[in-house]
Amino acid sequence: MKYSAFKLETGATIRLSRIVLGTGGFYTQKDTDNSFEILDEYLRLRGNCIDTARQYGCSEHIIGEWLKSRNCRNKVSILTKGGHPSLTEPSKSRLSEPDLRADLEESLKNLSTDFVELYALHRDDEDIPVSEIMPTLHLFVKEGKVGAIGTSNWSVERIAAANEYARQHQLTEFSFNSPGFSLAECNRPRWPGCVMADQSMIDWHTTSGKPLFAWSPQASGFFSGKYSPDQTRNQEMVDVYYSDDNWRRYYRACKLAEKLNVSTIQVALAYVCNQPFPSFAIVGARTKQQVQQAVQASEIGLDDQAQRWLTSKITH
Repeated sequence: MKYSAFKLETGATIRLSRIVLGTGGFYTQKDTDNSFEILDEYLRLRGNCIDTARQYGCSEHIIGEWLKSRNCRNKVSILTKGGHPSLTEPSKSRLSEPDLRADLEESLKNLSTDFVELYALHRDDEDIPVSEIMPTLHLFVKEGKVGAIGTSNWSVERIAAANEYARQHQLTEFSFNSPGFSLAECNRPRWPGCVMADQSMIDWHTTSGKPLFAWSPQASGFFSGKYSPDQTRNQEMVDVYYSDDNWRRYYRACKLAEKLNVSTIQVALAYVCNQPFPSFAIVGARTKQQVQQAVQASEIGLDDQAQRWLTSKITH
């Protein structure tokens, strides 16, 4: 497992595994047994960062139960997220101080902890000024409940504006970002309100050095071999990922995988983990074998030439 250093607002530096275990699939208590197996395997392989959110059903509850049963809170860092619109009112943002505080307190309770290392806003509402958001997040840090704040599905422009406001008012800045990002580029966001990392965002991370935690780094299985240009039964996959450029990337990943004696999807994960800035792949594994394959992928080194070749539009 490869790791990258991450500095918390407390001044402490933690080492985070480049493969982050995504738990969006831990949605009901019926998933508990399999979820525990996956969490156990991830910990056995020295993975130490778990991604969750208030929006992910029973995910936080299951993680909290696992942390207590294994007595391993000191071995993992937690990234959770709040501020997502409710299922009953999907068009109403929840970025007010009362909503954000309610989300955080509920997350801490469910996770059986009084502190999370990383806390991100799950959605944005550009009609709400950053001046109404940043003071609340700053309080979370000063109260010792959050180690660092970040964004998920925010634009670069909003992140920059929020950090500029924070600097001007001596508040905590966003120190990480979690967009959708993979070797395959999306034709459109998979879900409403999602933000995919485009070239301007990648350039911003490269210049700023801010860590990127990529959700959907495997492009929803696009590189698994289950899909082909003439297999169009999954309309969502067709709408989101099918394009000439992405098929070109897929076939190149296949060639590189054969050369390296790994799977194509491992090459796709390696692409995310070998960016010129701290990059982490949030992997929603459903089996222990998928956890193992993801960890192996994090150890694949791809140089700049290989990275450029995978994404080049040149046909040869």
